[in-house]
Amino acid sequence: MAEQETALALKRRARRINRELAQLYPYAHAELDFRNAFELLVATVLSAQTTDIRVNAVTPGLFTRFPTPLAMAQAQSVELEVLIKSTGFFRAKAANLLALATRLVDEYDGVVPGSLDELVTLPGVGRKTANVVLGNAFGVPGITVDTHFIRLARRFGWTESTDPVRIEADVAALFESRDWTMLSHRVVFHGRRICHARKPACGACPIAHLCPAYGDGEVDPVKAAKLLKYEMAPGQEALLARMLADVDNASVYRQESQLAARSKAAAQ
Repeated sequence: MAEQETALALKRRARRINRELAQLYPYAHAELDFRNAFELLVATVLSAQTTDIRVNAVTPGLFTRFPTPLAMAQAQSVELEVLIKSTGFFRAKAANLLALATRLVDEYDGVVPGSLDELVTLPGVGRKTANVVLGNAFGVPGITVDTHFIRLARRFGWTESTDPVRIEADVAALFESRDWTMLSHRVVFHGRRICHARKPACGACPIAHLCPAYGDGEVDPVKAAKLLKYEMAPGQEALLARMLADVDNASVYRQESQLAARSKAAAQ
């Protein structure tokens, strides 16, 4: 039986994973498109049980029609439901957005609050959503425990829990708080591109040497490479090179690529 990893060894390995993910994804960023805290809050609420790509396809039209909490608070639920229908669970989400916008107007003068305790009281907002907003709109360190983060934190051996709050605490103990927000982005990027839920591309994973779960997925390098997604996928070398060469504008290049892919799919 392999010797159990000590707490110090776990912390060292965890931080090495973070450093190597930083080298792999120097352009990691929030993949929900937003221009302000309100847009990010709404987009994150909409992202439940759907993809960021789907949310990003919906929010431009939504925010053109309802650009502020006041405008959204005055919306008709039927119109909201039509605009967000493709994100799934649209009736519940529309009700949450109406209630959320109303609370922002009535209690916060139309301004998104900048504390965890206040954010989690808003309709449709839990710790995950609150940490996304705090980390990316307010610069307050937070760990975003979504499905990708849960999966990878367990595979990396950072936690044995399945409870998001416990996972957040376990992972937070391994890293300096200043690293929490970018760590979240890097882990989620890795989960979407390489360490997939059903068939992780172990044989194409640059941090496989640090992962206790190596071998859970495809270990053949050639077969694993075919499993890579987004800018890491075969045929996307130009996009990857562009993002690596200009990390400050990587989100713009990602958006352009996703828009082109949606347009191509719609035309077929």
